[in-house]
Amino acid sequence: MVSRRSGRRAAFAAAVRSLLPLFACVLADEALAQQNGCVLQTAGSPQRQVLRCRDGLTIEAEPGSTFSLVDRNRDAAPDAVNLQNRAILIDAPPAALRQGFQVQTPQAIAAVRGTQWVVDVSPGKTAVFVVNGRVSVRRATNTRSVNLGPGEGVDVEPGTAPLVVRRWPAARAAALLARFGR
Repeated sequence: MVSRRSGRRAAFAAAVRSLLPLFACVLADEALAQQNGCVLQTAGSPQRQVLRCRDGLTIEAEPGSTFSLVDRNRDAAPDAVNLQNRAILIDAPPAALRQGFQVQTPQAIAAVRGTQWVVDVSPGKTAVFVVNGRVSVRRATNTRSVNLGPGEGVDVEPGTAPLVVRRWPAARAAALLARFGR
């Protein structure tokens, strides 16, 4: 027979064990960020991870996002983000653009041509919206790209149909930016 006290201890121990992967993930993200010349912070409401990198590059990830930084040339600064789900907001000032920067998702590759944009990944679809500047977007499986300017977006779904650039309705843009406290 198990006492009530030992039952609570076992439940507490199980809860701690279930949280260990989460802590390891946070520590790994922080170590990865530090390793790639970025400082990991939390900010805002809703609380988001904010990576502040060299040359002023800022990457904000909404809660629950799964992403990794890519440093192809090993200069201790990320030149890409591999985003698997949810959304990130990128702010890339001119100094950060010298090396180029892109976001890779299962469906698309969005390469910076300007300063601020959002990439949102959901099952089977990637949406890219430009706040300021210019961004080039192509399917992950194609080399033909479209260019987006401020207020424009594109939805990238599986297939081969041409990508269609659209001016996003204010409500859609506001809903996406609200996920970043804007």
